[in-house]
Amino acid sequence: MRFSFLLQFQFKQLKMFGMAAEAVTTVAVVAVAGWLLFGVEGRQPVLHRVGGGKYTWTTNINFTDWSIHEHFYVGDWLYFGFDKHIYNVLEVSKTSYESCNDKDFIFNITRGGRDVFNLTEAKTYYFLSGRGFCFQGMKVAVFVEEYSPPISPPNLPNISPSLHPLIWPFSLLLSINISMANSFF
Repeated sequence: MRFSFLLQFQFKQLKMFGMAAEAVTTVAVVAVAGWLLFGVEGRQPVLHRVGGGKYTWTTNINFTDWSIHEHFYVGDWLYFGFDKHIYNVLEVSKTSYESCNDKDFIFNITRGGRDVFNLTEAKTYYFLSGRGFCFQGMKVAVFVEEYSPPISPPNLPNISPSLHPLIWPFSLLLSINISMANSFF
């Protein structure tokens, strides 16, 4: 009974205020659309320093341990810092990675010793250093996944518990108002 009364009361107010209610609805729809399109929890690409430091593409680093403690997403970047006169960085297949084969590489990303690689697909990437250094542990597998932001409602401001029963009817009113506005267009 109480809900029915509130709904009838709010609907009468809506009819009474007419264009003002449409304007509020438009603002609400634009705000929600903006939130959905641009997200309040967007994610910027991350630059991952392979091995954890500035010049850590070298021997005596546990790259497997490093990579399992990182989260890689499509759009992120890998940074390889190394002495280009000694080491190199090759993207290879899984088979070449497992056998430390540097002959049939996919891509040589070595340029100047401070090289970056963009993770453009959700897949596992395999990298190694040739010239025999792969056998000394200079290889890393990087599992890349699509980023999916956590789904959560927008934060509501702290309000008095006595007002909580009014939030649900207001939400319903807003959705009814949106439905009504859509039926006119």
